[in-house]
Amino acid sequence: MPDQTPPPAPAKRRLSSRRQVLPSHRQVLPSRRQFLIGTGAVLGVVVGFALWPRSWPNARQTPDGELLLNAWISIAPDGKVSVAVPQAEMGQGVFSGFAQIVADELGADWRMMAVEPAPWHPAYAHVGLVNAGTAGLPALLRDIAGYLGATAIQRINLHLTGGSTSIRGYHDILREAAATARTLLTEAVAREWGADAADLDTRAGWVTYKANRMAFADAVRLVDADRAPGKVTLRDAAARPLEGKPLPRIDIPAKTDGSARYGGDVRLPGMVFAAIRHGPIGGSLASAKAPPGVQMVRGANWVAATGITSFEAQRAVDSITAGFRHGTADGAPPAGDWIAEAVQAAAAPGDAAAPGDAPALKELRADYAVPFLAHAAMEPMVAVARVSADRAEIWGPTQSLTLAHWAVAEALDLAESAVSIHPTLLGGGFGRKVEADAMVEAALIARAVEKPVLLQWSRAEDLGSDRFRPPAAAHMRATLAADGSIANWHSRIAVPNVGASFLSRTMPRMAGNPARPSDSAIEGAVEIPYAVAAYSAEHLPVVQPVPLGYWRSVGHSFTAFFVESFVDELAEAAGADPLAFRLKLLANAPRHARVLREAAARGHWDQPVPAGRGRGIALHESFGSIVATMVEASVAEGEIRIHRLASAIDCGRAINPDSVKAQLEGGGIMGLSAAIHEGLTFKDGASVAKNFDLYPLLMLRQSPESIASAIVTSGAALGGVGEPGTPPAAPALANALYAATGRRARSLPLGPFYAA
Repeated sequence: MPDQTPPPAPAKRRLSSRRQVLPSHRQVLPSRRQFLIGTGAVLGVVVGFALWPRSWPNARQTPDGELLLNAWISIAPDGKVSVAVPQAEMGQGVFSGFAQIVADELGADWRMMAVEPAPWHPAYAHVGLVNAGTAGLPALLRDIAGYLGATAIQRINLHLTGGSTSIRGYHDILREAAATARTLLTEAVAREWGADAADLDTRAGWVTYKANRMAFADAVRLVDADRAPGKVTLRDAAARPLEGKPLPRIDIPAKTDGSARYGGDVRLPGMVFAAIRHGPIGGSLASAKAPPGVQMVRGANWVAATGITSFEAQRAVDSITAGFRHGTADGAPPAGDWIAEAVQAAAAPGDAAAPGDAPALKELRADYAVPFLAHAAMEPMVAVARVSADRAEIWGPTQSLTLAHWAVAEALDLAESAVSIHPTLLGGGFGRKVEADAMVEAALIARAVEKPVLLQWSRAEDLGSDRFRPPAAAHMRATLAADGSIANWHSRIAVPNVGASFLSRTMPRMAGNPARPSDSAIEGAVEIPYAVAAYSAEHLPVVQPVPLGYWRSVGHSFTAFFVESFVDELAEAAGADPLAFRLKLLANAPRHARVLREAAARGHWDQPVPAGRGRGIALHESFGSIVATMVEASVAEGEIRIHRLASAIDCGRAINPDSVKAQLEGGGIMGLSAAIHEGLTFKDGASVAKNFDLYPLLMLRQSPESIASAIVTSGAALGGVGEPGTPPAAPALANALYAATGRRARSLPLGPFYAA
């Protein structure tokens, strides 16, 4: 067949009301482009504020007979309670977490809870993201920035799953929605029974009044949806029996019996499969020739082919002869070893003296480094697209409905309201699926071949065309005072700016200068919990061409390795036990000290260490939570063996302790995998690794023989749990291996060092 180069983009057309996704608000909401042009930047919301309504109708559409009590909660005639979830479910348990919060406040029966993906609508915008971004500001500025930030997020309809913010960001919103729904139910039944609504309550799916009760299925028929509720009050903690209970996860049965649907499971009438080959980073497609019978589609820096099966599509794209121009748009050299070398050179110590002038017992210096990392999710990038002249429908895994809508609409030159994104379950995300590149490619291919298309990246493409965790290097310097305390500390960390790279692709108007230092680039090292007389941290940005993305725990993933490895070296220089040394420095940080003690106890720190083994410990705070990890490890025949992994977390309180522990342990395993094996190199603008032979992950036989975890309840504000378990794993392992072998590795991955 002839070359199927995408035709010119069709002109925008007004959609008929029958085809509109959200007909009631489409006419009054300016597009993202209009908003950003009118305000200059997202936080400049005041200029464009008059363009926006104060409420948005039709947040959800429910089946006949199912009553929508508010944007979040609906009740079916059989009493089933459905909760809208705008966050991506990628194994972290957000579906169940949302349902548990609602069920507790509503007084519902857990067995009757259900969830459904929330539509792309401002009612579900992730305003909770602001809390993490403004936490360090003075109170007055925090309140102002919080209002403007939350307003801006809602006005641009920003949906995003990341930063371990799902539960803590939506918790209060869900409780308020559930309390409102409860009030509507009790008031309706009170009118029916001629009672005072204040005397009614709900419990386990029933509305109760003295010895009387009415099932939700019957009570909901009495609710007048147009009648505003009276006074809405939240339950006290004692009246929320489900919080802290390890309830069974809603998503597990479907994942167990195979009925769960992921992006690659979507099937549409007339659909074909597509495979893709990308060019070098920053390059462009120069030429492409397909043999007869191969349906080929060209992209800016890729070529794709279709087939009746995924195997046929891959064979077809492999048959295409394609030539790519190397180099980058700004003339920088192609990605290669020079990037890691530039990062390490930037971190090299300067001539500036260390801060502080306390009498020093000794000065320590150490250099550390970490490599590029790939996300390597079990599910490679995938998307299904169906495109017509004036509309696009996309199915697939995404961590941001907003960024997906924006990207697809821009690529096809359609109005954002003409794009529908149907989110599926994620087979792993870790930050990678916040970006919509596979969805855009699927849409362009579908438009070119005029058929629905399922695009599945190969593992080689998934590793080679990732949005990578950047390399980083650190020069650490500190002096110990005569009493064993830290007199001064200086961190000099060189790392490319992830945020600038990400925003340059997703929100170019907000993208900062990649050459400008940023506190967020070295999060986790800007401040530490240990008492230090004089402290400073320095970011040395390195500009390079590789596209960077958010990898699980982002900057914390490497700053924890730098800081906690160096703390261990300081403990040794002071002649102190690593745990005792840390605890002494945490005298004014009782939450951190408690978490550290709990992890040490779970790991049997105070018991004799078996011969040939070593124990290491690390502490790190990230995403509003504190995690300590202890590892017991050894090296045998050049292979690292992990005998014990023990962790403790203080995330304020746990909604579902099983989910918290699963994330703590899973994050730890991912951190250990990266610490032992993972690292990417580039040559001539392309990743050297094309599969798991050159990018190995931790296998089951290499996983810890024993895993223990603990939740420390402090009553502090809710913290995240999806990412905080990852950062302390690498330094805890590195410290354990030093204790076991007497050889200190200061660069990751550790496997090659101890295999030598």
